[in-house]
Order: sequence, then C-alpha cells, then structure tokens
Amino acid sequence: MVLNSLDKMIQLQKNTANIRNICILAHVDHGKTTLADCLISSNGIISSRLAGKLRYMDSREDEQVRGITMKSSAISLHYAKGGEDYLINLIDSPGHVDFSSEVSTAVRVCDGCIIVVDAVEGVCPQTQAVLRQAWLENIRPVLVINKIDRLIVELKFTPQEAYSHLKNILEQINALTGALFTSKVLEERAERETESQVNPGSERGEQVYDWSAGLEDTDDSQLYFSPDQGGVVFASAVDGWGFGIEHFARIYSQKIGIRKEVLMKTLWGDYYINMKAKKIMKVDQAKGKKPLFVQLILENIWSLYDAVLKRDKEKIDRIVTSLGLKIGAREARHSDPKVQINAICSQWLPISHAVLAMVCQKLPSPLDITAERVEKLMCTGSQTFDSLPPETQALKAAFLKCGSEDTAPVIIFVSKMFAVDAKALPQNKPRPLTQEEIAQRRERARQRHAEKLAATQGPASVEPPEDGGAPETSPKGEETKGGEHQVEGETLKPQPEEGSSHESFVAFARVFSGVARRGKKMFVLGPKYSPVEFLRRVPSGFSTPLDDLPPVPHMACCTLENLYLLMGRELEGLVEVPPGNVLGIGGLQDFVLKSATLCSSPSCPPFVPLNFEATPIVRVAVEPKHPSEMPQLVRGMKLLNQADPCVQILIQETGEHVLVTAGEVHLQRCLDDLRERFAKIQISVSEPIIPFRETITKPPKVDMVNEEIGKQQKVAVIHQTKEDQSKIPEGIQVDADGLITLTTPNKLAVLSVRAMPLPEEVTRILEENSDLIRSMEQLTSSLNEGRNTQTIHQKTQEKICEFKRKLEQHLTGRKWRNVVDQIWSFGPRKCGPNILVNRSEDFQNSVWTGSGVKASKEASRYRDLGNSIVSGFQLATLSGPMCEEPLMGVCFILEKWDLSKFEEQGASDKHNQERRDVVQEAQAEGEACPGRGEKGGPQDGGSEPSEQKTSQRGESSLTDCYGPFSGQLIATMKEACRYALQVKPQRLMAAMYTCDIMATGDVLGRVYAVLSKREGRVLQEEMKEGTDMFIIKAVLPVAESFGFADEIRKRTSGLASPQLVFSHWEVIPSDPFWVPTTEEEYLHFGEKADSENQARKYMDAVRKRKGLYVEEKVVAHAEKQRTLSKNK
Repeated sequence: MVLNSLDKMIQLQKNTANIRNICILAHVDHGKTTLADCLISSNGIISSRLAGKLRYMDSREDEQVRGITMKSSAISLHYAKGGEDYLINLIDSPGHVDFSSEVSTAVRVCDGCIIVVDAVEGVCPQTQAVLRQAWLENIRPVLVINKIDRLIVELKFTPQEAYSHLKNILEQINALTGALFTSKVLEERAERETESQVNPGSERGEQVYDWSAGLEDTDDSQLYFSPDQGGVVFASAVDGWGFGIEHFARIYSQKIGIRKEVLMKTLWGDYYINMKAKKIMKVDQAKGKKPLFVQLILENIWSLYDAVLKRDKEKIDRIVTSLGLKIGAREARHSDPKVQINAICSQWLPISHAVLAMVCQKLPSPLDITAERVEKLMCTGSQTFDSLPPETQALKAAFLKCGSEDTAPVIIFVSKMFAVDAKALPQNKPRPLTQEEIAQRRERARQRHAEKLAATQGPASVEPPEDGGAPETSPKGEETKGGEHQVEGETLKPQPEEGSSHESFVAFARVFSGVARRGKKMFVLGPKYSPVEFLRRVPSGFSTPLDDLPPVPHMACCTLENLYLLMGRELEGLVEVPPGNVLGIGGLQDFVLKSATLCSSPSCPPFVPLNFEATPIVRVAVEPKHPSEMPQLVRGMKLLNQADPCVQILIQETGEHVLVTAGEVHLQRCLDDLRERFAKIQISVSEPIIPFRETITKPPKVDMVNEEIGKQQKVAVIHQTKEDQSKIPEGIQVDADGLITLTTPNKLAVLSVRAMPLPEEVTRILEENSDLIRSMEQLTSSLNEGRNTQTIHQKTQEKICEFKRKLEQHLTGRKWRNVVDQIWSFGPRKCGPNILVNRSEDFQNSVWTGSGVKASKEASRYRDLGNSIVSGFQLATLSGPMCEEPLMGVCFILEKWDLSKFEEQGASDKHNQERRDVVQEAQAEGEACPGRGEKGGPQDGGSEPSEQKTSQRGESSLTDCYGPFSGQLIATMKEACRYALQVKPQRLMAAMYTCDIMATGDVLGRVYAVLSKREGRVLQEEMKEGTDMFIIKAVLPVAESFGFADEIRKRTSGLASPQLVFSHWEVIPSDPFWVPTTEEEYLHFGEKADSENQARKYMDAVRKRKGLYVEEKVVAHAEKQRTLSKNK
C-alpha cells in the first residue's frame, strides 16, 4: 500500500513516459465505481475494508442514494512495478444512458480505457455505446470481466460451465470490436475509391472487384481482447480479487516446471496437461479432459468459495497456510462468509495489482499518441489536415513529442466545467494554526473569561482592587474585545454570503503539449475559431504580440489562475503541470462555457467537438415559485448550463425558460441542482414539453374499416372536402391536385404553391447532412454578398456532390423530374428536413449554383424579392397549421410567380417619381436662396429632407397602404404554404425512443403489459446464452415515456430495468381530423366516433399548452336518467 504526499505526485507528473490516463467504461451497475474503490484503496486513500461499500468517487448525495454514478470524476494514483513508478490518472465515468455525455468528456482526455463487463449479464447496450465512443476517440481498451463471484454463488456454475460462459462473453466483445474495425477499414477503402474516381490518373487494378479489399491486408491481431496477450483480467471487485493469466503462469512455471511463455499461450484455450509426460496438449473434448484454465485456476477459486460458504474451518486453514497468507482473528471469526472471502482473496489475488499492472503494460502513455488521433483532433467539420495553414500543421510535431521545454507551445483541452463549493478549494480550506496564533487565541479567550466573571460578580465586587493595575487591563480587554468584534464583523460578514451564493467552477482539462504554469496567459479558442480567419484579420501572422492583436471572433485571452490536482472529492493546489497530465484549472468560468481549447499560440485550431451519444430531448419549462426571484433563476440556469455538458437552456418566444435534458434521471438531477446549488430558490416545473413534427402523406387507399375507397365513399368524401374548402377563405384558388394560388394584398404579385410529401429516405438524408447544408448556405450567402472569402475545399465539394447524387438517386419518377437541380432552399432555419423547389420561369435560383436571372438589371431586385419568398417558406416550415410545430419531410413547389403587374406598376411609379422630383428640386432651390447669407443653419435644415427624399425614392415603389412589398410577399408565401398543407392529408410525427430491457423469463408478461399500455412496439426478443435473461428491443413514443422506468421496476419487482435512447421520428398513422363518412364507418365507430384518436389527443394537448384554440365539447349535463321524484 502506498501513501502519497503531494510532492511525490508532482515528481511523478514530470515523467511523461510513466503516466497513464485511463477511464473506466461500462454499462450501468457493472461495477465501475467498486473497481475504482479497489484501485484507490491500494493507495491508502480509503480502507480496503470499505472498498466497494464507500463508493468514494460518487461524491454527490444523490449518487449515493440512487447507487449510480452521474458525473465523471478523476483521481491520481501511484503504482510501483518492477522498480518503476507510474502515475495513473483514473477517471470513473457513469454507465447510465442519460449521462453518456459525461463519458464523452472523460474519453477525450484519456489515452486508454478499462471496459468492465458483468460476467452474468455480458455485453449490454451501453457496453456497445461506450466501446464505440472509445473507438471514435482512438483510445486503446483493456477488458475486466467483473462479478465472477456471481457465477459461483448465484448461478451455481461448475468451473467448466463458467469457462465456456466466459469464453462466450469474450467472443461477443470481440465481435463488437471486429464490427467497428471492419466499418472503419471499409470507410477508408470507400474514401480511396472516391479519390481514385476524382483523379483518374491513379492506377486502378482489379481491387475494384474485390469487395473486401483492405480487410485481408490490415493487421487486426492487436485489436481483439485475448487473455494470453495480457489484455483481460478476471475479477470480482466486491470480493477484492482479480487476476490476469500472467500471475498464474508465473506460479505454475515454478511448480510444474514448464516455461512461463508456454503457459501464457496455453492457460486460456482448449489445452490440457498430461502430468506424467509434463506436456501440454490440445483438448480432445470427447475424453472429458479439463482445459488448463479450469484445472489450474478456476477449480482453486471454486474450492475456496466452497470451503468458506460451507464454513469448513479445517479446509480454510489448509488453504490459507498453503497460500502463505495471514488472516486476522476478527475476519476468521466473522459470521459473514463474504468478509472471510474478501480477507483471503484480496491478499492472494489483489485486484488492484492485476488491473494496474495490465494498465501499465498494455495501455499507451501520452508520448504514444498516434498521428491519426492528432489529425482527427485538429480537423473540425469538413476540413482535412492538409488544408490547415503550415504553422498549424507544424503543431502536430509538438503533440507527438509532448515536450515540456519552454519553447514548446502549450496546448490544453478543457472537456467540461464542473462546479465546486468555494469552501472546498485548497486556497479557502482552513489551514493548521501556527504556535503564535494559538498563543494569541488562548490569550483572548482568557481575557473574555475574566470579563465574564467580572460582569457576573456585579459592580460591588469590582471595587476593591481599585488602586491596583487591574482597572488598566480591563479597558485594554474591552478594547481588544471591541477590536476583535470589528475584525470578526469585517471578515465574517461577507463570507456567509459568498459561501451561500458562490459556486466556483473548475475546468476538467488535459495538457497535450508544453507546461501549464499558474499565471500564464493563454488564448481561449471557441469551437468556431479558425486559424485561417486569424491570418486574414492579422496580416503580421501568428507571432503578433498579445497587446497589438485586433479583436478576432471566437478567440479570447485568459490567465491560468489556479491549477489543481484532481483527487476524487479533494483538490490540491499546483504551481505547474507538465504535459500529458489531467488537471483542474480555476478561474475560467468567464471564458469557457462547456468545453474549449486553450493554446499559447493562435495557430492552433480548436479541437473537434465532443460527440455525444444521447441527444437531449426531454424539455420542461421552469419558473420560480415567487416571481420576484426571477433573476436568481436566470443566474442559476446559466450556472447549470455551464456545469453540465449535455443540458441545454432556451428561452422560448413565449418567454418561458426551458430546460432540455437527456432523460428523466438527468432531468431530476438538473432540477435538484437548480434548487439546491445554483439558484437556491423554490421552483415550479411544468409537465414535460413533448416535441412533435407535422407532415403530410399520400392520400389513403383504404378507409378506417379497411374498405377500399370506392364510389359510394367518394360522395361522402366530396361532402367532406367541400366542408374543408369552406374553411379556406375567399380569394384563394385550389386546384383538384392541391395547387394553391394566392395574390398579395396589393394584388401586384401572384404565387402558386403545391405541397408534396418527401420519401422517408430523402428526409433521413436531409437530417443526416444538416451540417453540410448549413455550410452550403454560408457559402452561397457569402457569394451573394460579393465577398468570396470562403474557398470551397475539395473535400467539401466532394461531400456536396455525393449529397446531391444521393438525393437524385432517391427522388426518381415523373413528378420528381429535375427537382434536385431546382431546390431553392431547405427549411426550417435553412438546414431542416423540408425543401422549397422553384419551378417559375422568370427567376431561376438553386442552392447548388446560386441565383441566375434573365435581366441583369433586375437581378438585385429579384434576389431581394426571392429572399422574401424564402423567408415565407422558412416561417411556414417552422410552425405548421396543426399545432404550430416544425414541419418534416415536406416539399413545397413554387409553380408560378407572376410579377408582371408589379413591374408595370414599378415602371409607371418611376415615371411619376421623376416628374415629381424635378418639381420638388425647383421648389427647394427657391426656398434655399433667401437664407444663404445667414450662418447656414436654415441651409443645413433644408438639405436634410432632400436627402431623405432621395433615400425614400427607391422604397416608395415597394411600399403602399399594405406595408412594404417584401413583407407582403413573406406573409403571402407563408399563407400559401399553410393552405397547400391543409388540402393534403396531414399527420403528426412523434419522437420515438429505442428501449432496451433486460428481464428474466418470469416477468416478461408484465414488461409487455407496460409496453402495450404505453403504445410501445416490440421489435425483437432474444434470450441471452447461458442465462435466463431476455433482451427485449422495443420502440416507445417519448410522449408516453414519463414514469415508464419506474412503472416497469414496480411491476417487475426491480427485475427489469429499461434504457431509453432517442432514436427517430415516426408518423402517427391516425388522421387527427378524421370523422366517419361511410355507412360502414358509422356502423363501426358510431356517429360521434368516440373512440380516442391518439393523434388528436396529442394535437389538442400541444394546442392547449400553446394557448391556441381547441375544439372541445363541454358537457353541461351528461345523458343521465333524471327522475322527477328526485328533483322535487
């Protein structure tokens, strides 16, 4: 056991080659925090008896109560092995899906990770998610198979069964890793192919026909987890034991006399030992031979458990003496067998030694960072490494060298900000008093005591010592007492306030290059900062001194105020931190919101943003109980936004303060934090705000009773459409195929718009490429404004071409002919999943090419008016007609855009205007002459209106009693789009969760009951091999998911727990406006169709929440039998 001083840690930080930055990743409840406890106890920070019970890394109260980790926290450990001292920066991360954003922040600052898997449950959904996150960040994993004691105690497996079960788990994990690897290799191959298509000069051999090209050549031997290579530890963290194969290979090589290298290869796998010949052979299963792993390792562990659980004292003593262990009398007498097992195993096979030895041996140090990872970190968005400025590319060498000399650039990445109570900071902690201070306090206490005595004895008893020196001391005493009160008043008064309101923020960061020193000035680079933009604004380049820098967007300067060593619940102050270390930085709360890149040179690009697995979807509106406390709430929400990497804070148009979180548990934690830490006020929380989308579908072929829509039906439908048309106001023409024609209020322009549903595949492509669409939009806007600053990079160009090709591939058929080339805009917010297509002859405009107009004079006017049309489309897609929710998967086609009347009007206006101007100028000259001799006051006054007149000249033709013409166009376009939607069959789209439930066979029925009650749909159900657990995959509407986890736990007595992750949007099949029209429907549903319509229910709920009109029948007297005798 190593007890460490701060000086020792500072010493260890300097040896970069012996630093290991690791995080523990796993599914919820697989034993991450218990494993962390065992590793921490090896450093003497906590007692080994408390390891697994204390959960030291879970420092929050709600984490201890719920028994799950909710935030990632770091601790530095010292490990000595073979004369080498290692520093291990260990980060414990949450396993609950709601907090997967914390995993992303932890993974970014690490070089390796420990994947923990429960030996009973095996690979779970979140295991896959964390493995994928580690893979995306290019960090190397090692494996710990935990809870092996459950195989012995709960499942009662024999060693042979346990071996095949463990082999099975290992295969599952390796299959996952293989799938990730294959996808990567195939992606790279696809990239190479597209490059060879772009540059046909490069040679093209027969590799084109080889579908798996690249997979055979790439070396994947290092990829898979294999016990014989030392990358797997078998453990039971709660019992404190764990081993790698190497430990037993070393023991048995001495006992049996077979070389350690041979044993390393054969201890795992189907090998058995022939004791007579002292040879190891391949297992022939038929002969019933036991593999080495079972015979030499598992059987020993099983026999120990067997002896302890059966209280076989003789056998236990035999085992203890043969292993050469010492067991304390307290443990030996203890009634709980778990305590005995822990006492024996933690000495025999200490888990901390096995895991830390594997970490030091198998995981890379910060010096081993790969060039691929560095390039990935430095290239944001669609940039490639080659497109960065040469100074920026030169930083790659600094990353790889990880040098600590003064010339090395300092590069730090802040992955998250976390809130700490100001009292917990090292500089605010009470320090031990010096001898002089203790003496002073003693003296003060004596004086106070003497005064108290004097006061109680009364004035009579004070009189006698009048002539002595006592009266002199009493005024002194009073003085000191008064002075002391003042000092106390001065120092203590502000403190409670500070303590109560002051949450200090510490940045969770890692130094990638250079030495971070306290007081050093650094650049804070926001996620949108670009070194190219910096060079454009600062001609003198990156070496410009700090004081001469003009303001550059997304870049600020800050000073590293305090540096901390993160020790779980404690922080220790540091003066400097060498490269490759994880650290806390104080004083950045005004510069960094959630994450940022700090660099001593502005040539560094911001690191690529963290990729979060869970999308925040659960929204609630928050308001204070007492309206006067609104400022505290606003301040509290700002702090919460900074303290949580995943939460989003919005203020809606209605003025509501909205909190967007990743799930129910996350929401609960955010609200608790708001109440108790950040705002410290009582708050009231609305019902969850559930997002919906609006769309249209193709007209149905069958009615609600599955009868084909025939002639008799049509009569009724015509009546219905006539009613619908009566809702559409006059002055709007509607064609049979849904073309809406609308004129602007001043009757000068006519718009014809049609709405069509987009194929599902196209909607998906638009959603996936929203970032690309956004960058296209920025390019076209900069081209239109005439500043061709952003050169399109080749890679971006390729991506745009690929995107266009995909759209053309899916938009086929007569009605979609040439549509892709005519796309004018995407919406809402110019990057959403709806498109506006321009089919008018006069003005061609496309997102791919920019605008092209026949007459060049008219170009700018047409462009301005075109912008009005696009704005109208954006407004229409942002809030649909059903319940003001955004649209999704709708294509609006502008068939006709007639401006001939407007042009005539414009020409006549121009002619009249010119005549008017001549007259006005003559009048103005006549008025200005008499006042010329004076000081020029009237002359100035006279010149102003004429300037205004000239500026208004252009506007006057566009404005009339209905307001500016551009505004009329926006309103008309918006209305046209809404009416075009209303003449088509409208549908609501609900957000859907994928739901993974693990349950035992006996509670399956109850799980299904809860799912069906909440409109869930089961997709698949499979049994886990070797267990009685079923894995159920289902989809569930977000609207029905609140309280779902609790209900499932209650109904199944805690035997099933769901994991909910936002998946996709799905159309609700029922029509919210449906009324029965045919005879069959009347018979089936009744005249009022009282059966609840799901879509209608959701739509009305949203309309009510937004304060829109809801059609409701208020029943005054229900149809109840009322007898006269009762009513007398």
